[in-house]
Amino acid sequence: MESRRQSRRWEYWWTALCLSLVLCVNHHVSAQIRYSVPEEVKEGYVVGNIAKDLGLDASTLVDRRFRIVSGSNDAFFQVTQHNGMLYVDKHIDRENVCEGNSACLINLKTVIENPFEVHYVEIEITDVNDHSPSFQDNDFNLEVWENAVTGTRFELQTARDLDAGVNSVRLYQLSKNAHFDLEIKDSVYGDKTPFLVLQKPLDRETTKMHRLQLTAIDGGNPPKSGVLNITVRVLDVNDNRPICKSDTLTITLRENALIDTALTVINASDADSGLNGEVEYTYGRNMKSKIREIFQLDRTSGEILVKGLIDFEENDIYSLMIRASDKGIPPLYTDCQLIVKVEDVNDNKPEIQVTSLSNVVSEDAKIGTVISLISVSDKDSGINGKVVCSLSDNVPFELKQSVQDYMFSLVTKERLDRERVSEFDIEIIATDLGNPPLSVFKSMRVQVSDVNDNMPDFLTNSLELYLPENNAPGASIFFVNAFDKDINENAAITYHIIRGGGMQNDMASALNINSETGVIYALKSFDFESLKKFQFNVLATDSGSPSLSSNVTVNVYILDQNDNVPVILHPVSANGSAEGVEEIPRNVNAGHLVTKVRAYDADIGYNGWLLFSLQEVSDHSLFSLDRYTGQIRTLRSLTETDEAQHKLVVLVKDNGNVSLSATATVIVKVVEPKEAFAASEVENAVKVEEENNVTFYLIITLGSVSVLFIISIIVLIVMQCSKSTDYSSKYLQDMNYDGTLCHSIQYRSGDKRYMLVGPRMSIGSTLAPGSNRNTLVIPDRRRRDSEEVRN
Repeated sequence: MESRRQSRRWEYWWTALCLSLVLCVNHHVSAQIRYSVPEEVKEGYVVGNIAKDLGLDASTLVDRRFRIVSGSNDAFFQVTQHNGMLYVDKHIDRENVCEGNSACLINLKTVIENPFEVHYVEIEITDVNDHSPSFQDNDFNLEVWENAVTGTRFELQTARDLDAGVNSVRLYQLSKNAHFDLEIKDSVYGDKTPFLVLQKPLDRETTKMHRLQLTAIDGGNPPKSGVLNITVRVLDVNDNRPICKSDTLTITLRENALIDTALTVINASDADSGLNGEVEYTYGRNMKSKIREIFQLDRTSGEILVKGLIDFEENDIYSLMIRASDKGIPPLYTDCQLIVKVEDVNDNKPEIQVTSLSNVVSEDAKIGTVISLISVSDKDSGINGKVVCSLSDNVPFELKQSVQDYMFSLVTKERLDRERVSEFDIEIIATDLGNPPLSVFKSMRVQVSDVNDNMPDFLTNSLELYLPENNAPGASIFFVNAFDKDINENAAITYHIIRGGGMQNDMASALNINSETGVIYALKSFDFESLKKFQFNVLATDSGSPSLSSNVTVNVYILDQNDNVPVILHPVSANGSAEGVEEIPRNVNAGHLVTKVRAYDADIGYNGWLLFSLQEVSDHSLFSLDRYTGQIRTLRSLTETDEAQHKLVVLVKDNGNVSLSATATVIVKVVEPKEAFAASEVENAVKVEEENNVTFYLIITLGSVSVLFIISIIVLIVMQCSKSTDYSSKYLQDMNYDGTLCHSIQYRSGDKRYMLVGPRMSIGSTLAPGSNRNTLVIPDRRRRDSEEVRN
């Protein structure tokens, strides 16, 4: 049948395609009419006159080839050409043709040519009650426990009827009985399902079996019916099942309840006696194994205890199906549901997740630069799951709330300075709002990268160097050291001396410096007598980009060394040698001044402090020499036995560590008083002239020294006004009038002041230990205002 329908469908579509092609090229006329015919009519049954209904001339139907073109091998209808009558050509079974559809329609297409016309005919096949309702089985067996309660329903087989509409199954009838009634329900498929309802309790001891008959009746005229024989077997069982006190019991249990904590007792009762009334408790068959691990059920008492961990975050509610069954044969049971709601406690600390964009931030980063992304969470619920996030104190960072809950950005809130703090240990604190609150800490380290924002720095703006004269050329004399707060390349310092600055006493060309270590070398030897002080500048430059630099002024003070031999100023002969002749009368008394040896030393301090001694004398009892002034005097009166000429060799030496000396020879002639007077006048005239010359030279020398001294004082005062007195130095020169020039220099080092002095020391001064014995320690005026230093 399926193959015939398939071939009929293909023929229908082929004919329709051909007609469509014809209609595309010809002018046509179409119309549609509808007929209705019941199923199961005999062949030849006239359905209607198509020609008449369409208004066609019946005499032209043959010539115009009037025909049905939508038919198939199983065509149920044909048309008579000479009169246009439509009749049934084959037996029609509506149930086979339409397969139970509510409306059964057959569409025909008729064609007439000259001119070409197409007409559509729709034929409805109406149903007739030609099928009776039937059941799947003739007999239906049903077993019912004798303790089945009234109202219990038992589903029966549904009757089927191939007819449709009113001819289908319309009602069921149950044979009369004392225990059962019939209930009909409409199913989702449109048919009616019968149920057997227990109206009166069964008692197997009275009736073991009930025989019933169910009749299905359709709506045809006359109606047809089908019968189902029902056999109900009453089973004799424990007819009272346990009953729970509450079908569904709900309790609340705190999270993390202790082991062996009692939840509740399931209480079920059974009206039976003996074994049939004894109730035991078990878990339902579909209970999860996890629940069996957490809760323990006492089989006899029905008490439920905690035996596992109760974790709200894992499961906040548990449903326990407890089966209460008696010991009857067969046992009866009932299911009691226990719902355990877990109450959350604050037992979970918040969790912190840090996504670091970078753990290094530049010290010149702008405020608001994002360092990391931070998210916090808490497995607890409600107020226990709400989290507050903060940072440790005293860090230049802050947390900014994101648009998403519990998402934060760690950003800078202040300017960073790597030289002050090079890295930060940040502690992120997340605290929930539970009672008591729980907190979690997470540490992260942020390093501050360096930028070249610090120039090299010297400890002071100026440095003092005390350099002994006669230093070895090419030897190191000093070093400078600058430090840079930056690191790496930004802190790599190079040094060089600033040359050609136009400064007075510019000696930079006589110096060189190691660019890496800052060690300074003297390219020549310095002489104190020609240069006592000079200064130069050292520039320190780092290797940053751009580079930064600073400079320091180095004040160099040349220290005197004993490198000058004393010079004899008197006596001096005409040829320049240190020799002289002195005449004295024979009648002079003891203490008579014979002459005075004058000498000069270019050095200062002890190196220039001259002492006089007699190296050679013809008569030690006649002459004496003052150690400090160089005056030669007679020790006694001359006698007739004393020689007329005496030779004195005077040794003049300084007080340096290695003393330097010179000698002067004085020839003393003893003359008679008259000769001596005449000669003395001549000699005195010569002496006066010589002394006047010496005095003239001394005045010029003292004037020059005084001018230089005043200039030095003025320069030192100007320098003292611009820098600390702790690094000041003063030079003072003075000349005594006993024939020896006395030099002194004062300077300060730390809390002590020092003076290099000549022959006379000041009151209250002490000799400082060291290599230069001519250095005096002068008490500080700030601590002892009453003491003075006198040269």
